[in-house]
Amino acid sequence: MDQTSILNAHLAERLRSLRAASGLTMDGLAERTGVSRSMISLIERGESSPTAAVLDRLAAGLGVTLASLFAEQDSADASPLARRADQRVWRDPDSGYTRRNLSAPGFASPIELVEVVLPPGARVAYDTGHRAAPVHQQIWIVEGAIDLTLGDETHHLATGDCLSMRLGRPTVFRNHADRPARYVVALATDGRAGSASALPRRGAP
Repeated sequence: MDQTSILNAHLAERLRSLRAASGLTMDGLAERTGVSRSMISLIERGESSPTAAVLDRLAAGLGVTLASLFAEQDSADASPLARRADQRVWRDPDSGYTRRNLSAPGFASPIELVEVVLPPGARVAYDTGHRAAPVHQQIWIVEGAIDLTLGDETHHLATGDCLSMRLGRPTVFRNHADRPARYVVALATDGRAGSASALPRRGAP
């Protein structure tokens, strides 16, 4: 099994588990997210390599973060240490950007860390809006520069810059430069708000 097949199988299992935990049918999730039932079925069977935009819509509909779809179910004996060689890396088939889950798999934590590499000229757009459970996010640019658009507002972020934001508006990441941009994303979900608070963040999500 190659890495893509392994990740598709993992995403299939996670999506089925999350959907079951939320009590949603495929039709119900399709109606909530705008992702077709046939696409959801393909993903849940591990027969599709979904784009980041599709996965984000599914994650929002399930009340979890995109990073949660790549995480492992929480385990009491999970190690708090995630060696770089063991961190899961996924490539968006649409934009070519890669995301690396930095947080220790299965270790319960209110914070998720992700490293992203955005190729030269790449653009990634997330059109999800309101989320039942507010997600707070910070973007720290390690190398290069990006333009990050939140709704109608655009921020130019250069190396060393850090932007705090709350997910809930259409968001677009662009790399206009001729070299890759690398940045770290820190996410935390406010479990006090919305019905999604009944769902575990990294386990059954």
